Amino acid sequence: MTTSELSPTSAQNLPTVGPFTMFRLGLFNLGLGLMAVLTLAVLNRVMISELDIPATVTAGALAVPQFMAPARVWFGQLSDSKKIFKLHRSGYVWIGTVLFGAAIFVAVQIVWQLALAVRENGGWAWSGEMLLWAIALGAVLGFYGLALSSTSTPFTALLVDISDENNRSKIVAVVWSMLLLGVVIGGISGSIFLDQVQQAGVILGANAGAIITQGEKLLNTPIESLQGPINSLFLVVPAIAFGLGLLGILGIERKYSRFSRRTAPTTREDQITFRDSIKVVRSSPQTAIFFSFLVTFTISLFMQEAVLEPYGGEVFGMSIGESTLLNSYWGIGVLIGYSVTGFLVVPRLGKKNTARLGCLLTAACFFLIILAGFTQQPQILRYALVLFGMATGIGTIGAISLMLDLTAAETAGTFIGTWALAQAMSRAIATLMGGVVLDIGRAIFQTPLLAYSSVFVLQAVGMFSAIFILNNVNIREFKENTRQAIATILEGELDG
Repeated sequence: MTTSELSPTSAQNLPTVGPFTMFRLGLFNLGLGLMAVLTLAVLNRVMISELDIPATVTAGALAVPQFMAPARVWFGQLSDSKKIFKLHRSGYVWIGTVLFGAAIFVAVQIVWQLALAVRENGGWAWSGEMLLWAIALGAVLGFYGLALSSTSTPFTALLVDISDENNRSKIVAVVWSMLLLGVVIGGISGSIFLDQVQQAGVILGANAGAIITQGEKLLNTPIESLQGPINSLFLVVPAIAFGLGLLGILGIERKYSRFSRRTAPTTREDQITFRDSIKVVRSSPQTAIFFSFLVTFTISLFMQEAVLEPYGGEVFGMSIGESTLLNSYWGIGVLIGYSVTGFLVVPRLGKKNTARLGCLLTAACFFLIILAGFTQQPQILRYALVLFGMATGIGTIGAISLMLDLTAAETAGTFIGTWALAQAMSRAIATLMGGVVLDIGRAIFQTPLLAYSSVFVLQAVGMFSAIFILNNVNIREFKENTRQAIATILEGELDG
């Protein structure tokens, strides 16, 4: 058997993933959601708004982990072919979680050194010391990105291994809902934590009374007073993420994985090499089309990632805690979108139409976020972000469900690595583009609102481009091409 599907007899002998197991799997993503708040809700706000580090430098540093995405293809193929702890996927998840937790703590220590250099200079300048610390920060965040690649790609491949086509969208909905639940929990907890620190006089935000004026940079806040609370946050959260990852997938691969049964003895793990896997990935023109869709969709979705909290601070006068909470409003909307989409929308509209609908609604929400800025009412921004989250959830579940369908089981890790490469690289580009476009907007426009709006308008245009590309995706053609490519490779192995 060289196809990606099990025979009916084989399928009957395998246990089906139930709701509780789906929830357990989601615990790993819950931990990733908590980690995401550290980098893209706490660090970005503190570096840009409080430490006076340029948005381009901050966004560039935070984009470095995503630029490590090419390694995801290799890690995916490695998990196809090499076991850790006698398992194809789980060992990679556990080891990678330990490594990225350690890396993010080291990264925040470097941020403090960079901040001290900025304070001593009285502002940002490309001095030798600042350049050195910026390079060091980029290097550590690069290692952080490699660790994430070694973890997240095998985990997503595990979802392919344990699922069938009829329950795949439900697993995706539950597992990715847990990711956003982590963002929501992290955003709320981080907001409470930072507000408590602020009330104690450690961090002075825009609502801290007469101590500073609204929007003023905190150049007089002692860096040493910030280190203790923030360091604690960057120690506790990675430890929680590791515990959730261990609990989430322990025993699941041994019980539910269809990996060995979906690959016949002639496709055993030592026969399909990395080069062969790449040949399978490249065998269908649909791979390139869907890759292009993922890139366009992801860039258009995440350009605001590094600028949303500063948008809340500069345009709406929010404190650090309040702007950190913006991720939670977006996350609540995504949770609603995920829940409705996986169980109701996809079964009725289909995966492709669901992704298309999500793109349209997301484009409309970017204009709502701009309109909220003209009112300067924080509550209206929160409502807009909830709607934006719902649209994001619809588009993401549609796209991920398509992604898992466009994956050959024999080389699932390599395919997932390829799709992860598209997402991660484009997310890195999106993060960097958001900072660059914001700085360009500031140089062109006199008001912060127009500068930030330039980012959101560009995102809306990108969503319409993603729809155009999506219209050319054909799953049946993909399956036929990859099935033929795998058969050709195996025939070559047998003949050789």
